[in-house]
Amino acid sequence: MSCSPRRASDARSTFTIRLTTRDRKVIRLKDVAAHAGVSVTTVSHVVNATRPVASATEARVRESIATLGYRPDSVARALKSNRSRTLGMIVTNAHNPFFAEVIRGVEDRCYQAGYSLILCNSDDIDAKQLSYLETLRDRRIDGLVVMTAENGAGFLEALSALPLPTVMMDAEPQPGWDMTVVNDDSYLGGRLAIEHLLAQGIERIALLTGPRDHARSRERLGGALEALYAAGLGLAEDWQIATQLMLADGHRAAHLLLANPADRPDAIFAFNDLLALGCLRAAQDLEIKVPQQLSIIGYDDIEISAYLSPALTTIRQPIYELGTTAVDQLIARLEGTPFPGQTQLAPRLVERDSVARPGQCLQTTFKHSQA
Repeated sequence: MSCSPRRASDARSTFTIRLTTRDRKVIRLKDVAAHAGVSVTTVSHVVNATRPVASATEARVRESIATLGYRPDSVARALKSNRSRTLGMIVTNAHNPFFAEVIRGVEDRCYQAGYSLILCNSDDIDAKQLSYLETLRDRRIDGLVVMTAENGAGFLEALSALPLPTVMMDAEPQPGWDMTVVNDDSYLGGRLAIEHLLAQGIERIALLTGPRDHARSRERLGGALEALYAAGLGLAEDWQIATQLMLADGHRAAHLLLANPADRPDAIFAFNDLLALGCLRAAQDLEIKVPQQLSIIGYDDIEISAYLSPALTTIRQPIYELGTTAVDQLIARLEGTPFPGQTQLAPRLVERDSVARPGQCLQTTFKHSQA
């Protein structure tokens, strides 16, 4: 293979770049202090926020920092303070719209507080969870946020042994750990969903519950069953289907529920919006009209839910706020405030177009056709 000869101009350009890099001056605290006309200690207080400085002096220091292009040595600061100002987060899958919005809350709050975030997608695989936990420990993170649908025994054991402040989401409290839990009140959410269906006169209700060992699914099931039993209603065993929480799982489960035209539920409560979207597609496959012939209610209120046809009635979790709350509690713990007990943010019903009183839409359509 032949190579074309280097032109003289190329050689000069290369030399210039090397010379500039070699001769570039490293700006230090003393250079900023000399430029601003203050002591090195004053500059240090401004950079590290270790002591209040007069506003005029701080402004002068920050102007000098910007003019000179000073950048703090983050490694040296971490070694000196034993803090990296970096948080880690292990999630099931960042592509899930629910997780994506939580992550946005975590990331935004980290940025506002001057922290970096290292994000790890575990796919709920125990080996990946353990590997990422080891990687985050080696990166000297200050604290950890965990939001996984399933946690392997090995991962929980390793996490409990790690002296690392941790906020867990979609989980249950673990006594004895340096950790806390931030969730929505899923028991309340499950009750709200069933009460809304009952208020529309709907009693033949099926549930797509998510995994049996998923903490939030168990709570939503408890709230849903409480509302049914309070109304004097039961639930057929084959109308309660445990499944994973993805689109394809909702689609498959809904086909099972709706396969027999003589014994179909009048409503499906899906324990997240992705399951509900799968139900909507299954109803379309079977030419079942929503909500005229089947009502569907979801959980989460991910962004796409408002733009479906029909728009999805759902239980809204304060998804973004779950992320910001987790970071606020973690940073407060790092600053010396003990973790609070479990935090539960209140969900609320969002009424749209996928739930209706049986026959109501059919009657309305008939009246319009006669006009």
